[in-house]
Amino acid sequence: MAPVRYESSVTAISWIPSEAIEGLSKIPFEMGVTHYDEPPPDKIDDLEALRKTDRFREANELRAYIEVEGDEIVDQGYLAGGHVGSTTVRLGPAAIRFAAVHLPDIQQPPEIGPSSVRFVQTVGGRMGLPTPRAVKRKPFVQFWPSIAWSTLELTINTDGTSRRGLLGASPFPRHWVYDERGWLVFKSGLVDFGTWANESFGDRTPWGDHDSPAFVTAVESALERELSTTIMRGGAKPRIRTLDIGAALATQGEKATDVFLILDGMLVVEVDGREVAEIGPGAVVGERAALEGGVRTASLRAATRARVAAIAPDQLGHAELETLAEMHHHEHAPA
Repeated sequence: MAPVRYESSVTAISWIPSEAIEGLSKIPFEMGVTHYDEPPPDKIDDLEALRKTDRFREANELRAYIEVEGDEIVDQGYLAGGHVGSTTVRLGPAAIRFAAVHLPDIQQPPEIGPSSVRFVQTVGGRMGLPTPRAVKRKPFVQFWPSIAWSTLELTINTDGTSRRGLLGASPFPRHWVYDERGWLVFKSGLVDFGTWANESFGDRTPWGDHDSPAFVTAVESALERELSTTIMRGGAKPRIRTLDIGAALATQGEKATDVFLILDGMLVVEVDGREVAEIGPGAVVGERAALEGGVRTASLRAATRARVAAIAPDQLGHAELETLAEMHHHEHAPA
């Protein structure tokens, strides 16, 4: 009997979300010389098409197979690797694309167990343009091409099932992870531009002797992704707030009506002093107070350093806020 072959995959897309850049590096983004990225789609159908249209900075496509004969694994291997995008710079009417430097993919030797094989792959590259950073000596500004990366794991079992994870990733930019069907399944929860710009080069990368653990969060709803686009690119510019660990974004019982989009980090939802949920990037919260008399029904506290966008509820559709409130009612008690 011929061996049975099983294939599976996991893909990470790395992209720069709005308001994710700090300091001097923010200037060309604010001037429109270069750009933040549109959020990737919920489902990947054509990775190469996304790369050609400048929709991501890099993608880690970990695709692998095993062959099983009876109960024995007789063969295994990697089938795919990295895809590196480019940075588009606009100088007047002209648009120039600077390709990133694709560093060698790191594919760890497959870990073969009695009933599964585990694959680990790191993909990354130097950004298409060097990152300006402040330094304490002349000339006080240094340009250095920082490196972004993601490290994925994929385990394929002898019954054909598989599981996947994001083992590590650069602190910047955002990393979204997709399953073998191309559906978004989870994402990195924390973007730290300062740490990335100041530390992610030289030996402090997987091509030296360092990887950064990834803080992974669940995927928000499709409705929240629609609302996030309205909040960040609608008629009114949202107010951006940065929260330190432990800081309160909203307090139960206070009067307020702002609706919040979590841009980065993790927040804890508390009702009557009891923790009922955690929320991460992409979540839209605060709609209940906007709908029910302007009083917060829960507290929101930063579990990590976080950034949020705040907007008045009249900038959003009433029907969408009602739907969001009903959805959250079944999940947890939102603010």
